[in-house]
Amino acid sequence: MLGAIVGDVIGSVHEGAGTKTINFPLFVSRSTFTDDSVLTVAVAEWILSGQDLVDLLHAYYHNYPGRGYGGRFYDWASDRRRQPYNSFGNGAAMRVSPVGFAFETIEEVLAWSERSATVTHNHPEGIRGAQATAAAVFLARRGQDKEQIRGALQSQFGYDLSARLDEIRPTYHFDETCQGTVPQALAAFFESTSYEDAIRNAISLGGDADTLACITGGIAEAYYGGVPQELETRTMALLDDHLVTVVERFRERFGLASRDA
Repeated sequence: MLGAIVGDVIGSVHEGAGTKTINFPLFVSRSTFTDDSVLTVAVAEWILSGQDLVDLLHAYYHNYPGRGYGGRFYDWASDRRRQPYNSFGNGAAMRVSPVGFAFETIEEVLAWSERSATVTHNHPEGIRGAQATAAAVFLARRGQDKEQIRGALQSQFGYDLSARLDEIRPTYHFDETCQGTVPQALAAFFESTSYEDAIRNAISLGGDADTLACITGGIAEAYYGGVPQELETRTMALLDDHLVTVVERFRERFGLASRDA
């Protein structure tokens, strides 16, 4: 799941900026973790601990205020509501990558990703986005090639994954829906040659950059066998002790260390 967090941090300064190029510095002084990372770690702790996910999402929101939470999630968490709000926003997909790393069958991945989504995003599109993202992580981790992953996702979830980045980029704009984020994040992965290239592709679409890169990053981590060491080091330095501890516990249990290149 570290790949999702690294993508979020790198994308944080590009959110809403309309970046349409792959040529940009990966880290700048304003780079930081956002709600994407916070809630990804919350899902990881849910898997590790078995605690109630609603309670964890509330706790993480209150412990990490001002991290760019979506408006409806903000209202839900700040009031400690317990009922979902039928969202099809991309928040369900951005936080789900730990599920794809943690389970050994696709049936478990689909069931747990649905559970992770429906506490807030119980709209069919929210569930579909979460399940497709987690399934992509799982299939990549299990050694499927890109065309096998593309075919499986198109068959299972009905997404059209034929568009190329050069076709998407000119007209793509900020979109916080699952259906307007997940296929584009997948395209960024499919056209990549490395973890870093996948992140650059996602951000170059010019949309909800941190979330695009978060979704792409989790899948790319699974496919390319980890995150480059330098990117891990710079990202982990921006997290507090609690977030680092959960990330390390998750990695110790489920694997995928960083790599040197």
